[in-house]
Amino acid sequence: MHLGKSYSISEFTFWSRRQLYASVACASLPVFFYQFAGLKWLSIPVSVVVLLGTATSFIVGFRNVQTYSRALEAHQIWTEILNGSRSIGVMSRDFLAGQPGARELIIRHCAWLTALRYQLRTPRIWESSGKASNVEYRKYYRVPEWETPLEAALARYLSQAELDSLAPADSKTSQLLGVQSATIKRLFDAGEISNAFYLELLASIRGFFVQQGRAERIKDYPYPRQYAVINKLFVRAFCLLLPFGMLTEFEKLNASVSGFMHGNMIWLVIPFSTMILWMYLALEQVGESTENPFEGNANDVPMAQICQKIERELMGMLGEKSDIARPAAEHGVVL
Repeated sequence: MHLGKSYSISEFTFWSRRQLYASVACASLPVFFYQFAGLKWLSIPVSVVVLLGTATSFIVGFRNVQTYSRALEAHQIWTEILNGSRSIGVMSRDFLAGQPGARELIIRHCAWLTALRYQLRTPRIWESSGKASNVEYRKYYRVPEWETPLEAALARYLSQAELDSLAPADSKTSQLLGVQSATIKRLFDAGEISNAFYLELLASIRGFFVQQGRAERIKDYPYPRQYAVINKLFVRAFCLLLPFGMLTEFEKLNASVSGFMHGNMIWLVIPFSTMILWMYLALEQVGESTENPFEGNANDVPMAQICQKIERELMGMLGEKSDIARPAAEHGVVL
């Protein structure tokens, strides 16, 4: 997630430069054909382009609103996880004051958080993190889940026996919550917590299952492909046709100017078309990079930062100091 004041123009241009190159090419070719090859029939009525541009604007806007909603829900999910983690930390400390079960519950909860963020960072075929522009932009930040194996990360919290039992599980997150629930049941059977406290702790586990399921829904079910495809088709069609619709309009301006620009107004099609096309293509790229908020792009939910914050707070509740380092916001981006 970008935590700086804003993206710099150089950063955004670097990220979207391929769209800029494509815009220049789309804007230049019709002008060269029109001016040098004498293909005057290439021009099309500007009204056709205006209608297509209006439809494209609605489609691009609709998609960006929907992808922003996915990103907003992802942030809400992790806010709920943060709040629930604080609750289970306080309950574990107070319900099991001075008992080893309190530390066991908190440490295993940190393991669940780690397994969940690793699960959500696993690439999917429809995600855009593997695109050249996003791969290149990763020089500005790091993705912690791609630097350290899951087993090594979980070894900070779990014994070797627990790691071995967790290895064959299809869903390590569900397995950890299941073990957490069994541990709470064991503490209740041993008389270490009362019935009321037992029910409260189970309610917390149920809440984490709900948030895990919400996060998995966003991760495993992409933005509908039919909308993504129609958005791409409309934007590409508009980009191809816009310069052809502007040829005649700029040619007409020759009658109203004199001097050097007289007879050369047609060349202004290139910069003006480029500016408009880059705007549409960049908006499409922004929407694409926003629709999967767990994939490892610069605007993703900062899960590692949230988990590190939770761990420091929970260990503090136990009177211990966490040795986990605070994440550095390289170039204003932290995940």
